Amino acid sequence: MEHQSLSIAIIGLGRIGSAFLKEMLRKKAQGITLACVAEVGDTPGKAQAIAAGIPVVTLDDMVARGTGLDVIFDLSGLPVVRNELRQKLASVENRHTIIASETIARLIWSLISEEALPVIEGRKTGY
Repeated sequence: MEHQSLSIAIIGLGRIGSAFLKEMLRKKAQGITLACVAEVGDTPGKAQAIAAGIPVVTLDDMVARGTGLDVIFDLSGLPVVRNELRQKLASVENRHTIIASETIARLIWSLISEEALPVIEGRKTGY
């Protein structure tokens, strides 16, 4: 059975983003391409992405990919990052790329994995 190809990106490769990255890398056979990631810190997830050959880019670089990205998972936990990303996508009139919050990532995770994603105390995960 052929799968529709989806190009995704992940922002934030801390505990949650790193676990999500690992799982998404396993989904290549299902048509999911991890096009790039964004992480400013030196995290194990960033090192994992580099080792897997996934480009580590800035938000501007991510936005410059235009409609080449179907979904951007914002797992940074920082509302300011999501707002900046929304503004940047709007400024280039990108109405194709979807920004998926941590809440959506947790929903997807519950459908594809038996393991639990890390929970970070006090973290806000809304839209």
